[in-house]
Amino acid sequence: MSHSLFTTLRNLRGNVRGCVYTEALWGIPFNLYAPYASVYMLALGLTDAQIGLITSISLVCQIFWALLSGAITDKAGRKRTTLVADIISWSVPTFIWAISQNFTYFLVAALFNSVWRVSMTSWTCLLVEDTDPDLLVDVYAWIYIANLVVGLVAPVGGLFIARYGLVPTMRGLYALACLMMTAKFLIMNAMVTETRQGMIRMQETRGQHLFAVLGESTAVFRQVLRTPAVLAAAGLMVLLNISRMISGTFWSILVTEKLAIPAEHLALFHTARAVAQLAIFFLVMPRLRTAPVHRPMAVGFGGLLLSQVILLMTPAGHYPLLFLATLVEACSAPAASALLDKLLVLVVDPKERARITAIVYVIVIIWTSPFGWIAGQLSEVDRILPFILCSLLYAAASLLAGFTSRLPGKEESLCEPYPAEEP
Repeated sequence: MSHSLFTTLRNLRGNVRGCVYTEALWGIPFNLYAPYASVYMLALGLTDAQIGLITSISLVCQIFWALLSGAITDKAGRKRTTLVADIISWSVPTFIWAISQNFTYFLVAALFNSVWRVSMTSWTCLLVEDTDPDLLVDVYAWIYIANLVVGLVAPVGGLFIARYGLVPTMRGLYALACLMMTAKFLIMNAMVTETRQGMIRMQETRGQHLFAVLGESTAVFRQVLRTPAVLAAAGLMVLLNISRMISGTFWSILVTEKLAIPAEHLALFHTARAVAQLAIFFLVMPRLRTAPVHRPMAVGFGGLLLSQVILLMTPAGHYPLLFLATLVEACSAPAASALLDKLLVLVVDPKERARITAIVYVIVIIWTSPFGWIAGQLSEVDRILPFILCSLLYAAASLLAGFTSRLPGKEESLCEPYPAEEP
């Protein structure tokens, strides 16, 4: 309990405490249903191409919401925006998924779910504003750890699937998700307050129309284009998000349909991934707390590339190689994802965090959105092809992560000193 991560967790105060302490209420149900979401869609008659199409349509809608998210967050406030957007984007679609019958249900649920881009911007502001930048690595580590720990419950879903069947179990898991996630949103809302920067932006935008606030983002967009470090962070997010989207959508399909692994065994790999990532977060990530992010992030992306190469070499029914690919991915992901999160926070101007973050997300989604459809088409041809694409993306990300250390406008020049606490 004297570990630095536990010390950080005990000493969390204010909004960051509410954000971190309630995360498990979202992570438990998500990790119960996520491993089986794609095969659930297959079981209800959807094709690989339809699954990819839904993913791409969702991403196109996310462009709209990400574009508005900064203006909504500034005008309505971080706290209120997070509560409303979370309920729309998670409580509503999990209910629809629980009663889904065909393609139309999943499409409607995806449209509601796309609103999570608004809460992503507002929740990020709640998490990092008024929080000491030196704590960011530990804070993001705990966000990931919370979801990894609850990911250990994933085998429970496999047990229920083995006993009751895939579709009835998934309906129950989605209903549970609706209840637990709604509770999370209400409890967190009671634990947080509006941030100092949030109150400033609410005052500045009072009386302005939402689209007038959005129109002011033109100057902010030019600021993004003039900041190479922000553009590089956005590029890394594009590469990582495309790869995550492909893997999250098609990994279960590849493993069950091409590698002949029973659906009830999928949770074993998710549990192994969670245990390995927990070990990395506790043993390795604290050592990177004050280190420059670029080199370890590049190593992380290199490890993700290696995991895809091993996956591509795995023959049908070969559990050891599939576990190896899973573990290599798990050991590499924390350095790539958590340090990229920190990099984005550090290179963004704190005074315009909501709008810059929103613009970055729009850039990311625009570049990411076609790849759901592309990956679906590739999977129709051969279910291994989407993961060849992932390998190429991780290779590019590793090179870009190393290159960012040479760019002007690095985090040291953009980060303002952390303001002293008011008495």
